Amino acid sequence: MNNVSPNEQPSEDCENGPADQGTSVNSPLQWSQSKRVGHVVLVSILTLVMNLSSTIFAPGAKFFAEEYGITNPSVKSLVVSIYMLGLVCGPLIVAPMSELYGRLMPYHVSNLIFFGFTIGCAKSTSTGMFLAFRFLAGCAGSAPLTIGGGTIADVIPKEQRGVAMGMFSLGPTLGPSLGPIIGGFVAQYKGWRWTFWVLLILHGTVSLACLVFMRETFTKSPPAAPSSLSEKQATPAKESPAHIFLRALLTPIKLLIFHPAALLTSVAVAYAFGLTFLLLTTFSGVFQKQYGFSLGISSLCYLGMGSGMLIAVIIFSLSSDKLQEWHRRRNFNEPENRLALMAIFCPILPVGYFWYGWSADKVTHWIVPIIGTSLIGLGTLFTLVTASALAANTILRSIAAGLLPLAGQPLYDKLGLGWGNSLLGFLALLFMPVPWLLYRYGKQLREWSEAKHGDL
Repeated sequence: MNNVSPNEQPSEDCENGPADQGTSVNSPLQWSQSKRVGHVVLVSILTLVMNLSSTIFAPGAKFFAEEYGITNPSVKSLVVSIYMLGLVCGPLIVAPMSELYGRLMPYHVSNLIFFGFTIGCAKSTSTGMFLAFRFLAGCAGSAPLTIGGGTIADVIPKEQRGVAMGMFSLGPTLGPSLGPIIGGFVAQYKGWRWTFWVLLILHGTVSLACLVFMRETFTKSPPAAPSSLSEKQATPAKESPAHIFLRALLTPIKLLIFHPAALLTSVAVAYAFGLTFLLLTTFSGVFQKQYGFSLGISSLCYLGMGSGMLIAVIIFSLSSDKLQEWHRRRNFNEPENRLALMAIFCPILPVGYFWYGWSADKVTHWIVPIIGTSLIGLGTLFTLVTASALAANTILRSIAAGLLPLAGQPLYDKLGLGWGNSLLGFLALLFMPVPWLLYRYGKQLREWSEAKHGDL
C-alpha cells in the first residue's frame, strides 16, 4: 500500500515509486539535475493552471447568471463548482491509462482535451452547454493531479522530495486562490467569456512546453526480481488491460472501505478542501456586500487565503525533509509520521473560520477578515499536503469541493456570516483529534486493516 503507483501523489515520506526500485542507466533518477527539476517545474505549473481553472470563472459567474437568467443561488454556485465534480471522474480514466501507457501520453491527451472543452466554455450559448463543457474540462484537468505526484516520485529520491512536494502543492492550494484574482479584473473589464480565453493562453503555453520538454518517466519493474516478491510483481505484468483498468478503478474504493485510517484522513481532508471552495465561491459577494468593493477590488481579497497557503508551503518545504530525518533518527519510519505537521497546524483552521466570520459580520476593517482567511489558508494547506499520498483522497475532496459550495449562500442567508462560519468552524473542530490519534495509533490500525483485508 505504500508504493507510489501512477495514480498516487507522493508525500514527503512516500515510499519508493517505480523509479526508486532501480537506478539503472535508463532510470529517470539518473537524469541530469536540470532535467529532473525541469520535469518537477513543468508538472507543478501545469497543476497550478488546472487548479486555477477551477475558480478563475468564479467572479464572472454573476455576469453569466444575468445573461442566462439564473436566479437560484445553488445553480450559480454549480456553474463554478461543477469543474470539481469533473476532477472526480477524470482519475477513473487517467489512472488506468497511466498504468497501461505510461505517464507522458495521458498528459498530452488530457491537455488537448482540456484545451478543446475550455474553448467550448468560452463559446457556450446556453447554461446546459456550459455545464457540460465545464464538467468535461474538469475531467481532462485531473491528469496532473492524478499522475503528477507519480512523476515527482519517478525523478526525485524520496529523501529529497520535501521541496519538490512543496512546489507541487502550489497547484491545488494557490491555484484556486489566484484564479479569482485574475478572473475578477478580466470579468469586470472584458466579460466572463474572456476569463476562459485568458486561461487558454496560459494553458496553451504550458502545454506546448510539456510537449517539447517532457519525457516518459514511468519505468515498470522487470518481471523477475531476486526477492520473495518477484512472483507478485510478475503477476501485474501479465494482467490484461481490462484487469488493470478495473483494478485502478476499485483500489481507491477498497482503500476507503477496508482501511479506516485512510477513510478518516480522506474525510478530514475532503471537508477542509470543500470548505475552501465554499469560501472561494462566496468571497466576492461577501466583500462587495459588506464593504462596497467593486468586482475587481473584491477579487484581491483572495490574497488573504493565498498568502496563508504560500506561508504554509514555505514552512513545509523547509521543514518536511528535516522532520522526516528527525523521525528516522528515532526509528519511526512509518507513513503516519507525515501527519505530524497536520496535527500541529490543523487547530488553526477553526480559529480562522471564527475570525473571518465574525469580523466580516460586524464589518470591522477589511484587513481583519482577510487575516482570518489567511489562517484558513495556512491550516488548509497542511491538511491537504500531509495526506496527499492517498489516491482515494483526490476523489473525496473533489466531491466535497463540488458539492459543499452549493450550501454556501443558503447557509449565510439563514445564519449570517458570523454564525454561518462558526458552524463551519465547529464542524472543523470535530476533525482535530484525527491526525493526533492516527499519528499515535495509526500503525496498529493499519496493520490490523492489512491483516484483515490485505495490502492494497
